[in-house]
Amino acid sequence: MHCLNSFNKTFQDKELPEYFTNPFDYTPHPICIQAVKELQAKLGIPNHNSKGKMYGVLIVKNHLGEIGYIAAYSGNDQVQETQISFVPQVFEITNPEGFFRKGETELNQINQAIYNHENSLELKQILKELHNEVKNANDTLKATKFEMVNAKRSREFKRVEAENHPDKESILKHLIKESQTEKSKFNKLKKECKKRVEAIQLKLDAYHQQINELKHLRKTQSAQLQKQIFDSYLFLNIDGKEKSASDIFKETKTKVPPAGAGDCCAPKLLQFAFQNQLKPIALAEFWWGPSPKKEIRKHGNYYPACKSKCEPILGHMLEGLRIEIPKQENDKLPIKVLYEDDAIAVISKPAGLLSVPGKEEQESVYSQAKALYPNSEDPLIIHRLDMATSGIMLIAKTKLAHEILQKQFLSKSIQKRYVAILDGLIKEDSGTIDLPLRVDLEDRPRQLVCYEYGKSALTKWEVIERTQKQTKVHFYPITGRTHQLRVHSAHSNGLNTSITGDELYGIKADRLMLHAEEITFVHPSTQKKMTFRSLADF
Repeated sequence: MHCLNSFNKTFQDKELPEYFTNPFDYTPHPICIQAVKELQAKLGIPNHNSKGKMYGVLIVKNHLGEIGYIAAYSGNDQVQETQISFVPQVFEITNPEGFFRKGETELNQINQAIYNHENSLELKQILKELHNEVKNANDTLKATKFEMVNAKRSREFKRVEAENHPDKESILKHLIKESQTEKSKFNKLKKECKKRVEAIQLKLDAYHQQINELKHLRKTQSAQLQKQIFDSYLFLNIDGKEKSASDIFKETKTKVPPAGAGDCCAPKLLQFAFQNQLKPIALAEFWWGPSPKKEIRKHGNYYPACKSKCEPILGHMLEGLRIEIPKQENDKLPIKVLYEDDAIAVISKPAGLLSVPGKEEQESVYSQAKALYPNSEDPLIIHRLDMATSGIMLIAKTKLAHEILQKQFLSKSIQKRYVAILDGLIKEDSGTIDLPLRVDLEDRPRQLVCYEYGKSALTKWEVIERTQKQTKVHFYPITGRTHQLRVHSAHSNGLNTSITGDELYGIKADRLMLHAEEITFVHPSTQKKMTFRSLADF
């Protein structure tokens, strides 16, 4: 089997994992790490000018009981490495003889036709004619109106003179008839001008209709081609049950597969294994090469499968496999009350506890605060910390206190300080990070750096301690965006060093080393400035 790679060392069954990897929450198994090392050796050190890519390995066992691994990369482009045999695409969309390339050619022809129509000399000539006719009509009507104004003044003068004239009635009738004739001629002229403009406008509308018909044809054919593509992505599971991407995503909120669904590592690897009667044992995915500009991907780091594209597909493909269950934290992670009065409470949240109830998890700061203060008024929670982040939070017991403190947050008058340990050494002593953020629509809850659609995010920082391999810093967030400190720390245009234990943007560990250590605010009732501290346990 051309794509099956043998290991440079021998593994016994007792060294294999008991359960298959949970693709969305895992620590790479040692056998996966070995496979990745061997694959990376073949990939070689990437060029800084090259484009980074996600790669994956799947440990498998064949019908003879032999253990090996297969490899894949995300995307449907053709890689040039000759010494590596990657598994094929689930559906060979790049086949030059396939329907996609033919459909793509037809769409390109329609695009070219639209471009030709929109940039033709004929259209430019019609637009020029219309412009000139509109201008001529306006100039003509303007000049006529000017003449009519002068004629009206003349008639008014004649009316005054006619007051003492013996033939007054006859003169006034003549002036009235003259006015009516002028108005009639003007209305006739206006209709003629309008008719000439409309004649050219009809030519323009007919031309635009041709363009709109081409655009409608493009939209229809594109939708048909997209559906045909996702009908052709047929995914297997270990029981041999086949399901198309179209059918899989019909059961989701989006209803339609996102672009690129099925071209990620995990679906490719599992598909090849099921097609060739290989038993999947463990999976790992890693980034190799320069970091992208928007999302955070570090060279050599392991990453979970993406949510929007892979989760629905893998939900089908993993049916029948015994999946590793993520280690559960203690059910009860109690908050610690640092201060309380009739209006507010200041608490310290442990890492691993939600700020507010989630879709599946109700235990949270809110639920515990509600139990502690049953007579308090909702919504209680003024601001949030990530589930993985520990530290100080403010609780409002009354709606008035909530409103006053919320205004302080919105005006950025509340001062916060976080402490974090970073997985690397920071050379500078302090600085400011200004990177706008938005949610990664294809992989929630991850955030992206996006200058086009992102919201402003500003963080000040300073180093407080350095060890041989790590740096402890203070963060002072000016804004409060989701994952702001984590992204600003990890992004290449930020500190370029992830927070220790950050499974989303760095390397997974026992916990995220980020703690909300200090907060300063004005008490909503007493109007006194108050500062509270909660030291981290790291």
